Amino acid sequence: MKVFAENRKAKNSYDFHEFYEAGVVLSGPETKSVRNGAVSIVDAFGIIDDEEAYVMEMNIEPYKYANISDYDPKSPRKLLLHKGEIKKLIGLLSQKGYTLIATKVFEKNGFIKIEFALAKGRKDYDKRKKIINKEHLKEIKNY
Repeated sequence: MKVFAENRKAKNSYDFHEFYEAGVVLSGPETKSVRNGAVSIVDAFGIIDDEEAYVMEMNIEPYKYANISDYDPKSPRKLLLHKGEIKKLIGLLSQKGYTLIATKVFEKNGFIKIEFALAKGRKDYDKRKKIINKEHLKEIKNY
């Protein structure tokens, strides 16, 4: 499994509850660009609209050898999920505070996939508490 992009910032900002793996619909030049590593998912999140899942704000740079005019690098891209998973996500996302956050873009069996996490945002004091606990664990480990 080759990882093309990872959202490390999200680990500090969100509490992850469940992970989902989804295929993504890409054009040929977009696929080549992702395989070259020209993808960013720092601000990427998932939405469900009319029982179809989409990834928003995923930035795929244009492939330099493609002859594409008016290409939008942050256009919404459709996710490939089973209907049962989408219905389950609709129910979970309707609860207050939950969102779908993109955590990884990777290749599995020749297909480009995105790993999503059902996440709940952390408050600032929760973030500080996590940092303090991490520092305490380091001090204990050093002794």
